[in-house]
Amino acid sequence: MEVGCKTDAATKALKDSNKDEYDAVCHDVRADGPYIDAGENDNLIVQKLKANPNSVGIFGYSFLEENTDSVRGIAVEGVAPEYDAIASGQYPGARPLYVYVKKQHISVIPGLGEYMAEFVNAGGKDGYLIKSGLIASPDDVRAAMADRVKNMPILTGTELK
Repeated sequence: MEVGCKTDAATKALKDSNKDEYDAVCHDVRADGPYIDAGENDNLIVQKLKANPNSVGIFGYSFLEENTDSVRGIAVEGVAPEYDAIASGQYPGARPLYVYVKKQHISVIPGLGEYMAEFVNAGGKDGYLIKSGLIASPDDVRAAMADRVKNMPILTGTELK
């Protein structure tokens, strides 16, 4: 929510004049009823959306795809939540899945390197993670991930920018 606060001049100024209030406004989720945390139970979120047509929910794409008869996706910045837009990274409402492994652990935890290689393959177009509802990584992204798993470079924090 802080990104939105930084774009509003009055809220942005609040950060300098009253840091505690800024943190409350820009980081705390309202607790007066309009916002309901349904946790990570996507089925429950879809049920609540069906019960209240004026509500908005955040859940995985596979649940949107399975429930197009009763819920619809919302375009963000003019981009609709469609498979190809999510896979390419164009849909701003989606996020990638990151898995971090310490290079030092590869040599001491049996099977960890093989597990990571398997995880990369499972995210391909025919992978079992896709059959479970995840969006397939584009070939170039998977190739880069496979290279990282093979070479296990030390991350500096600039790789994801």
